[in-house]
Amino acid sequence: MSAVIEIDGLRKTFHTLRQGRRVAVDGFDLLVEAGQIHGFLGPNGSGKTTTLRALLGLVRADGGRMSVLGAPAPARLSEVAGRVGAIVESPQFFGNFTAHRTLRLLALAGGVPTSRVDEVLEQVGLRDRGDERVKGYSLGMKQRLAVASALLKSPELLILDEPANGLDPAGIREMRDLMRSLAATGVTVLLSSHILAEIQLICDHVTIISRGRRVAAGRVDEVLAGFDQHEFQVRVAEPERAAELLRGRGLSVTDHPDHLVVAGVDEPELITRTLGEQGLWVRELVPLRPDLESVFLELTGTMPHPTVPRQVDDSALPAPDGALIELNARENREVDA
Repeated sequence: MSAVIEIDGLRKTFHTLRQGRRVAVDGFDLLVEAGQIHGFLGPNGSGKTTTLRALLGLVRADGGRMSVLGAPAPARLSEVAGRVGAIVESPQFFGNFTAHRTLRLLALAGGVPTSRVDEVLEQVGLRDRGDERVKGYSLGMKQRLAVASALLKSPELLILDEPANGLDPAGIREMRDLMRSLAATGVTVLLSSHILAEIQLICDHVTIISRGRRVAAGRVDEVLAGFDQHEFQVRVAEPERAAELLRGRGLSVTDHPDHLVVAGVDEPELITRTLGEQGLWVRELVPLRPDLESVFLELTGTMPHPTVPRQVDDSALPAPDGALIELNARENREVDA
């Protein structure tokens, strides 16, 4: 497999009058291979969005090496801009424009056939709402429109920052299905989200950032396996006696009001055999496997906030992402997204 995104040792420091010097990204590494749906996770303030902005030439990095589709970033991003679709942070649109007009203007500015407008509206579930003014859209609908704008160029690489923000459960499932269908056609997706259960469902690889540094990376199942303590939840008629018997076999047992948690068990038969030989019959034996949320919390020590909405400013129409990338690659200057 070939690398679509490579980041090696990225560093970025901000200086403000109020906070002084703040290190946002501190030697961060990221590798995204072709064809992956790659989850990019981190708590608020971890450096996640700064990393994406630096990768796309929207802020100037202080150090490190980056490349997108084989082109050094940001110096030669203009060479691959037409193959990349991206949304970073909250989408912004002219409220008095319809979705159809918004996408048509973006298509014309980016040299994309206007026939793509109806196609991408269909992809994101807005075909029947395309002639409505954007100011009447919900946050979730605006998010769909932002994803549609990123899909206009039929990109090989799609970079999405919180694409499910504001979506209801049905919309989240539709977004999940869309990501999977794009990946099935060979599109590589880098997906940032606070909805950890959704990342676990949709992504095959994941990178977790905390305080500007990478704290985990790899296949989702392999990352989770590294935190598997081989625990089982056990329900039995005499829990105190059962706990004593299991501890006698060298197992770690934690007592709970209505069940036991037994750790360090490679073979669950050891539990049933130990108790059964003494006339204690197991009513329930359930493996406790780590999920992405528990691993995330352990690695970052920060509670994720999956339902916090972002405020949307309707006062500006976004530039086509390809044009924005090309502009910043050429001028190599900081642009406020």
